Amino acid sequence: MSGYAIAIIGIALCVGLCGIGSCVGLYKTGSAAAGVLGEDPKRYGKLVILVLLPATQGLYGFIIGIIASGGVNADMSLAAGWAMFAAVMPMAITGLISGIFQGRTAANCIYAVGRQETLSGKLVLYPAMVEFYAILGLIISIMLV
Repeated sequence: MSGYAIAIIGIALCVGLCGIGSCVGLYKTGSAAAGVLGEDPKRYGKLVILVLLPATQGLYGFIIGIIASGGVNADMSLAAGWAMFAAVMPMAITGLISGIFQGRTAANCIYAVGRQETLSGKLVLYPAMVEFYAILGLIISIMLV
């Protein structure tokens, strides 16, 4: 296997795993919001940020994919291919895991807003704390690429 192939596999895994994390997270938040909005559609504005938070991991993976693909060429050495693979893995791993757990956290916050609307501004902090780790993965991957 060539360095080029290894680098491309790493980039594809990064984009794919981050996308999966976002999809699972958005499934959880969207399902929770649908239940709350079914009872009170006026809460849409209070829920939309909580619903969309897990989407950022997919965007971060896409950004890393674009940045990393600029450093890939057909005559890469095996060592350079493995270096690129390793460089995108922090984002791949944090994007997958934080997207799923941010979705769980935000879904529970959505349920809480369904019970008490005034909590919406305060509750955005909890899923944002999970976001912090996706941002760390993004920064490390950018620095390594």
